[in-house]
Amino acid sequence: MSKKENGQQNKSSGKRRGGAKSWLRKKRRPTSTFFLLWACFSVLCSLLLLMFGFTQRFTIESALKDEAASEVSARGPRIERQILEGPPPTFNGNYSLYVRVLASQNNVDVLILDESGKLLYPAQDEYGSANPDLDGYFNFQDEVERMIKELGGEQSAVYEHKNSYVYGAKIAVENGTPVYLYVGQSFRLMKAASTAMTTRTILLCIFSVALSFAVTSAIAAWLTRPLMEMTKKANRFAAGDFSVDFGGEDYSLEVSNLATTLNYARDEISKADRMQKELIANVSHDFKTPLTMIKAYASMIVEISGHNPEKREKHAKIIIDEADRLTSLVNDVLDLSKLQSGIGEIKSEKLNISAMLSEVMGRFSYYKDTKGYKFVSQIDDELYTMGDKTKIEQALYNLIGNAVNYTGEDKTVYIRLQLDGTRFCFSVRDTGKGIKPEEIKGIWERYYRSSEAHKRPVQGTGLGLSIVKGILERHGLEYGVESKVGEGSLFYIWFPLV
Repeated sequence: MSKKENGQQNKSSGKRRGGAKSWLRKKRRPTSTFFLLWACFSVLCSLLLLMFGFTQRFTIESALKDEAASEVSARGPRIERQILEGPPPTFNGNYSLYVRVLASQNNVDVLILDESGKLLYPAQDEYGSANPDLDGYFNFQDEVERMIKELGGEQSAVYEHKNSYVYGAKIAVENGTPVYLYVGQSFRLMKAASTAMTTRTILLCIFSVALSFAVTSAIAAWLTRPLMEMTKKANRFAAGDFSVDFGGEDYSLEVSNLATTLNYARDEISKADRMQKELIANVSHDFKTPLTMIKAYASMIVEISGHNPEKREKHAKIIIDEADRLTSLVNDVLDLSKLQSGIGEIKSEKLNISAMLSEVMGRFSYYKDTKGYKFVSQIDDELYTMGDKTKIEQALYNLIGNAVNYTGEDKTVYIRLQLDGTRFCFSVRDTGKGIKPEEIKGIWERYYRSSEAHKRPVQGTGLGLSIVKGILERHGLEYGVESKVGEGSLFYIWFPLV
């Protein structure tokens, strides 16, 4: 196979693998919160119950074994002493009866065995050479062999053997044959009790798991219900229902905080939607007016003033002015769009703000000469900063134009540019009706327009302050507004001194 064919095969196999992974990603579905809560609670409850049950079993079994070993260790030496001392006179030398009594009193098995494992005491009347079938029942050879091994040359030892704890001791030598004492404490009953406890624990776990499934299902449903309600409300909100309320009476603290945040987002989106519709209406109106004027005066030139130079020039001037106004509107919309999307670089250079402000104020001389506006200025000389000349100039122009639009009946606008240490402040103040406290936060929004009626000598779309905000934030400059209802508003910008 050639390298090219091999490469194509690898590429196709890679595509198949990538396609398989992509298919798996597409097929995988998100797990519901209800199921996750239910599963986690149920598994946790089951594990805790099982751990408790089995831990309890092994703990109790270990404790019972330790207690049995302790009892054998304590009773074995005492029984050994009593056997070595012999039975009291009341037993009339009946050694077997004495051994049985000792076993009964101490609740243990007591046997005296020879080296071969033959039971010496207590003697069994039913057992003898005449009944060899019982030989297996009274032969303790395994016990003796294990005892000899555990003793290892010692006189006594405690050990575990065949579900019993055993105290073994070499107590005598009879006819040259060693004699051994066997004291045993069986824990068969303990194991039976432990097994029964395990069975009951398993049954309890099964019951508890079933109960936990029901309880966790109810808890999961209660916890996820607010989220499901919010999802339904969000779908209504997405469909345009701005009256939806995300709150609820029995919500938890975290869900209530989420509901509050969603209600705030609903209010902001509703406000933005309303302002956007208003903006579209205003912009449409502002576009329509100059277009209507341009069309009307163009028709007048064609039909009426085409051969009258004086009227033709006057009508053409109106067409040019309206075209300029239309261009200004388009530029405002484009500038805002660029600023909001971050398009366009900031060309930073050293700027003489004092000279720039004087130049911008000169553009408002028309309103001073023809409409009676007063511009009271206090400008310090030679104040420099770094920034984009065109954009900073536009920001200053928009703020002064805004003051002209909203100033009071005295038609006075106050403009200041003053040095303050290592920075200087530009401010413009009008004498209008001011801004209501609840509206101050929204005046910089791109769709904002004051609820107060006002004359607007400076034409615009209501985008001026939003453009100012975008320019100043791109430059990282501090800005703001101070206003009192009935006393006017003061807008300011702080520039770093260069």
